[in-house]
Amino acid sequence: MAAKRVLLLCGDYMEDYEAMVPFQALQAYGVSVDAVCPGKKAGDACPTAVHKPIGHQTYAESKGHNFALNASFDEVDAAAYDGLVIPGGRAPEYLAMDEKVLALVRKFSDAKKAIASVCHGQLILAAAGVVRDRTCTAYPAVKPVLVAAGAKWVEADTMKKCVVDGNLVTAAAYDGHPEFISLFVKALGGSVAGADKRILFLCGDYMEDYEVMVPFQALQALGCHVDAVCPDKGAGDKCPTAIHDFEGDQTYSEKPGHDFALNASFDSVDASSYDALVIPGGRAPEYLALNEKVLSLAKGFMDKGKPVASICHGQQILAAAGVLEGRKCTAYPAVKLNVVLGGGTWLEPDPIHRCFTDGNLVTGAAWPAHPEFVAQLMALLGIKVSFTSSLDGQGAVHAAACSWDASPEAHKKEAN
Repeated sequence: MAAKRVLLLCGDYMEDYEAMVPFQALQAYGVSVDAVCPGKKAGDACPTAVHKPIGHQTYAESKGHNFALNASFDEVDAAAYDGLVIPGGRAPEYLAMDEKVLALVRKFSDAKKAIASVCHGQLILAAAGVVRDRTCTAYPAVKPVLVAAGAKWVEADTMKKCVVDGNLVTAAAYDGHPEFISLFVKALGGSVAGADKRILFLCGDYMEDYEVMVPFQALQALGCHVDAVCPDKGAGDKCPTAIHDFEGDQTYSEKPGHDFALNASFDSVDASSYDALVIPGGRAPEYLALNEKVLSLAKGFMDKGKPVASICHGQQILAAAGVLEGRKCTAYPAVKLNVVLGGGTWLEPDPIHRCFTDGNLVTGAAWPAHPEFVAQLMALLGIKVSFTSSLDGQGAVHAAACSWDASPEAHKKEAN
């Protein structure tokens, strides 16, 4: 049984990152997360919005992934949950007018359960009347509403700004996810051990949007030092990303994603200083697999037995580096040819969210696998998340400590 249960309050055109990153990061830590939306049920989807600054006076918007709900709003019992997460984007504008939504938020607030709200999500908190005399921040444009609702406003000096006031965690934007998620885990009674690790992300133009940002911020939220590099680019440069989704065609569709900011320089990388390597998928691996420096880097991690986690098309790089010989792994199904020709033993990703660990190698097929993908990498790195109490189905609190074991053995996902 998961140590904690959390509700994610969704809506159409919520911000893409602000829904998926906390959703999958918390699951990777062992938290059970139910995503619901008024008027929708489990199996329905919410379209999302990509919000990013491109030099105009406000952010630009484009269409993001389709976010699949896994629970039904009308069946929610607030007493069964330990916490609430409210993403931003445009969804909060209309959700703040829904009395059922506001009543639900008040139940969490009245019970003093952990509430984490980001960006425009605080519009819902204001409409629910739960921010009076509470210290909080938000996306700057939300300031007038929060002030009018009686909140003690904290200016966001950067978009990474987060504020804690008792059970309430607020953030300005998705840039602040690492601290935002970390503070929410603490509010849930969680603690992290073994996260003093340095992890390298191998990035490229048009890598898949989720496949870089979700593990990147999920690992940062644990306290890991994470560097993201790309050949021929330096710290502060950006990589455009691609949104790959299934929308009824014979293969995935592609839309432009967020611009991902690198925080280190490829030419300055000292591989010996890192504990693990992560390779996102998308279209980037096609051309990165032609770069001898990239192949040498990947081979170095594998030869030294350091954890390597690769997802989707990322295994194209591993195949080209010649490190899959005799290894068991999965990938996006279309990459099976690369794996087999590279001498690897193919493991069918059925269902698509299944991941496998073979020695130091963690592989996944696509971004729905992130919870297992991150959890299995955590296991190799010796990172554990523990919680001091949990709720049973009746809403009763238990004082006994419980620990989330992310090991592949614990979840029988090893490659056997």
